[in-house]
Amino acid sequence: MTTAIFPGSFDPITPGHEAIARRAMRLFDSVVIAVGVNSDKHYMFSPEERVAKIKALFANEPSVEVIAYSGMTIDLCHQLGAQCIVRGIRNSADLDYEQTVAAVNQALDPNIETVLLLADEQHRDISSTLIREQLTHGARQ
Repeated sequence: MTTAIFPGSFDPITPGHEAIARRAMRLFDSVVIAVGVNSDKHYMFSPEERVAKIKALFANEPSVEVIAYSGMTIDLCHQLGAQCIVRGIRNSADLDYEQTVAAVNQALDPNIETVLLLADEQHRDISSTLIREQLTHGARQ
């Protein structure tokens, strides 16, 4: 059974995140959406709120598990027996960043692959930062 980790802060989850997760579901037997918790970051939503929202979104998908985690994603892969890390790419800045992270993860464990999925065109301009700003100014998600 092939398990992939889809890590992120998901503060909040966006339609682009959801689309990447659903595409990953077609590629892997199991997808763990891993909500990152970093005590140095300031989030709009608590880890519990982020996990609950994502669980509700994927409630009818038995191949999806949603968890909160802290620490290195590669360590989470080891804990869960995951073989892959899935990341979404919206633009060249994302690609540059994700290539660097993938290279570090490859050096830490060459048996864990990073799979980069290009964002669908309609989701390329959506970010959690943009949605947080909209929510701060009264828009609803």
